[in-house]
Amino acid sequence: AAGAALLAPEVTRRLVGRYAARIRPAEPAPEQTALTPRELEVLRLIASGLSNSEIAATLVLSQETVKTYVSRILTKLDLRDRVQAVVYAYRTGLVT
Repeated sequence: AAGAALLAPEVTRRLVGRYAARIRPAEPAPEQTALTPRELEVLRLIASGLSNSEIAATLVLSQETVKTYVSRILTKLDLRDRVQAVVYAYRTGLVT
């Protein structure tokens, strides 16, 4: 009710990773080629559980630039939110 996470981010990442490992397709999804190398890098960092501010610090970008990348990734892949982006990254083998 207070907006707190039900599971710790590390637990969530391991849970999604184990689930996605069982359903990962043999080939990368064709829409993945629509992402630029930087968008793929941001997607990998999202899937690793990093926040926008952590991604910004890692890639030496502003938080607004990271938000733009996240928005473009979600639009290009027709995803609703970061959770779907994480599942997509695991399913396509971008992260393991």
